Amino acid sequence: MTPSPSTQPPISPSVSQTNRLHASPETVVLLLALVIGGGTGITVVFFHYLIKQIHSLMLEDFMGVVFSWGAWTLALVPILGGVVVGLLRWQWQDFGPTLSSLVSSPQSAANASATKGAIKAIAAAVSLGTGASLGPEGPSVEIGSNVGVFLGKVLQVSQERQRLLLGAGAAAGFAAGFNAPIAGVFFALEIVLDTTFATSAVSVVLLSAVVAALISQIGLGGQPAFTLPSYEVRSPLELPLYLGLGLLASLVSIAYTQAIQLSQQFFQGKINGFGSMEKIPPGLRPLLGGACIGAVALIFPQVLGIGYETIEAMLRDVQFSLPLLMSLLIAKLLITALSLGSGFVGGLFAPAMFLGASLGAAYGKILGLFPLIISANIAAPPAYAMVGMAAVLAASVRAPLTAILLLFELTRDYRIILPLMAAVGLSVWLVERLKPITSRLPTIEPVELEKESNQRLELMQHLQVGQAMRRDYLRLSSASPILDGAVALVQNRAHCALIVDQQEQLVGIVTLQDINGAIAQWKPITTDAQKQEFITCPVDTLWDICTTEILCAYEDEPIADAQSRMATRGLRQLPVVNRDDPHQIIGLLEQEQIRLAYSLAITQNTLQPYLLEDSPTQEAQTIAQSETIPLAALRQSA
Repeated sequence: MTPSPSTQPPISPSVSQTNRLHASPETVVLLLALVIGGGTGITVVFFHYLIKQIHSLMLEDFMGVVFSWGAWTLALVPILGGVVVGLLRWQWQDFGPTLSSLVSSPQSAANASATKGAIKAIAAAVSLGTGASLGPEGPSVEIGSNVGVFLGKVLQVSQERQRLLLGAGAAAGFAAGFNAPIAGVFFALEIVLDTTFATSAVSVVLLSAVVAALISQIGLGGQPAFTLPSYEVRSPLELPLYLGLGLLASLVSIAYTQAIQLSQQFFQGKINGFGSMEKIPPGLRPLLGGACIGAVALIFPQVLGIGYETIEAMLRDVQFSLPLLMSLLIAKLLITALSLGSGFVGGLFAPAMFLGASLGAAYGKILGLFPLIISANIAAPPAYAMVGMAAVLAASVRAPLTAILLLFELTRDYRIILPLMAAVGLSVWLVERLKPITSRLPTIEPVELEKESNQRLELMQHLQVGQAMRRDYLRLSSASPILDGAVALVQNRAHCALIVDQQEQLVGIVTLQDINGAIAQWKPITTDAQKQEFITCPVDTLWDICTTEILCAYEDEPIADAQSRMATRGLRQLPVVNRDDPHQIIGLLEQEQIRLAYSLAITQNTLQPYLLEDSPTQEAQTIAQSETIPLAALRQSA
């Protein structure tokens, strides 16, 4: 019986008012973007102020006192910087997760802390202020990323929302560091969010970048990182010359990344003949790096520090001889690798642009030496220096859109876009072909990053296909009509089905795309009874549309091997078959199950120190005594 109005409980006005005032999730995220952008902008302004103060203290006040002892005293500045950074590394063994680790493994956010982030920023300011050959943009991006991560931890948001806040923070840090909000947005979308973003994500990243750039302009000025001259198009016939620059830029970027990796391995004692380097405490390695930097700076002082002044001099056509440009290119590459490998903290964007400017300026001078090239029809060396900056940067960090938009924002000149796109596109394409596709350029903490990458690789090699595959897969007969197969996929909510013959042997695989492609060829007609009938194409069974040349996985092989096989053709799933009888199906391996198995293995390893074999629960004993739990057992226990 329906209660009368007098017996119905009254609706509380306060509850009704609260519901009306409750903000939507989209509104909350946009408000968080404002907070992230504002916090990042203020922190980055303070970070740049700290770099400036340390630079002034060491290269002006300190050098003013000791320079009378001789020019060699310039080498003392990076040595003292190495001492301070070494003490920070000795006191705090871990500076927290890097941007790369946060992007590749969201679980790393649990290890982030405000204290570690602050110490890392101080170490970066000391490194850059005392002459380490690195850049301020990497630390700026990490400052913004940490702001987003900390905010997500405080609010306990979901993993998807945490990644969005991380992207907003990275965009804010990039925008504030370069005073380039558009490039900051594409940096976050291209690298952090990996181009898999929705419209709402773009709005959050845009808002965060704009707020951070606005605060940066108020605190640091409205000018970009350095002012570039106007670009002048001399002739359309110049475009092939820029393609040649793109080719050279790809080679320089490969040498750049390889030098960084070799430097890391050298200081960790992983190169044959230098195993004793491993015995040197991490706190003393920056001191050795500082001594190397100081020694090179006595010969080429231009490579000391961030290098924006030298870059701007090249772009303003200050006369650099061709031998000097080539020497600066080599010296900057080596010193950057030593700075990062020895433990100094900083980013790799600024050094990459220095290398690109040196390469482009030298390339432009070389072109002028050929009599067949009419110098009046080609641009001056600064134009090639600008394009070289973007080409080397794009090929190094695998972010072509970010590099193109960054240079566009720095030049404020649209006419440079065409040669810029040509050189950047070719350089990135060549790097992908000339060098095996690996992880992106290592960022600010090579030691921790390499350690985490090794742990991830070891874990992936340890997990086997049988621990992640599904046994409740869908199988269909090869003689089944297409319509029956489509209904079966819909009813089972499956993306694919394994096709078997009369002997239940695997003969193929069919996906929703195959089904939809076949249905698209059907032609509906209307009978007199107004009923839909279908005249299908000659293809009318699953055997006719399934893929018969399929890759398979084995139950006892590492997941990493199967995942590499899936990446070869861009597959989402692999049938798991008997190694002795490839037509006998055991299960189905899917990308979603691989990610779940990896996440469960990480959680299990994290739980190991807290689960003893004498634990009171049988489940805890099972986890403690096993190296890796089968996925099915974890599901059953859940």
